[in-house]
Amino acid sequence: MGVGLAAAVLIDATIIRGVLLPAVMALLGERNWYLPKWLDRMPGLTHDETPDAIAVPSVPDEGRPVRV
Repeated sequence: MGVGLAAAVLIDATIIRGVLLPAVMALLGERNWYLPKWLDRMPGLTHDETPDAIAVPSVPDEGRPVRV
């Protein structure tokens, strides 16, 4: 059982995730990131905010320089 599990993990890590998955993603191109219509009700999450838009909490000044 241990040898079979080790072989399955090795095949998954090398062949599937190392070769097959990147090749399929390259072939699909932009269709790789297609979102089905029934998932439109998900909240709009973005990660492209500028650093200026992110609020930095203020730290009371105790005579020390504040690292941000």
